[in-house]
Amino acid sequence: MSTEPKKISSSRISISELMLPSHSNFSGKIHGGYILSLMDQIAFACASKYSGRYCVTASVDTVDFLNPIEVGELVTLKACVNYVGRSSMVVGIRVVSQNIQTGKIKHSNSSYFTMVAKDDQGNTVSVPKPILNTLDEVRRFYDSIRRIQSKKEHQDHISRFDYTSPEALDKLSDYGVTLVL
Repeated sequence: MSTEPKKISSSRISISELMLPSHSNFSGKIHGGYILSLMDQIAFACASKYSGRYCVTASVDTVDFLNPIEVGELVTLKACVNYVGRSSMVVGIRVVSQNIQTGKIKHSNSSYFTMVAKDDQGNTVSVPKPILNTLDEVRRFYDSIRRIQSKKEHQDHISRFDYTSPEALDKLSDYGVTLVL
């Protein structure tokens, strides 16, 4: 496979699907798990399209469900590679739903999936370096770097945090916790 630099715009992909009663949860709204499944599918397609390789999901950043999706609405997912590492790509995904009778569009959620390119033996492989053609692509690339750095700092803090220290145990009272050891 070629690892020549590649335009980020070549990764853009979108899918639309009509939401059926079989996709709903017990409250009659579209099940969040179903939307997550669609998001994983488009992240795979986007990363594989960009890299020319089979890709797996390494992580999913925060998914905030902003607005419920109703049965009968048309859901559209748009994805694009936002960042490229050696073998990983951050895919940004935006989900909108449209009431096809009124035309009203709602932003339902957005998320970032980190995808990793694999060869036929399951080993990670290098992916093409990105060519950024717009300031929006530059912003998304830098936003991804910021999220990656923040995630690493958080993981470092967690690994160093001593939850057994007297200070940490005393701090639990700020959260209304009764500590009985």
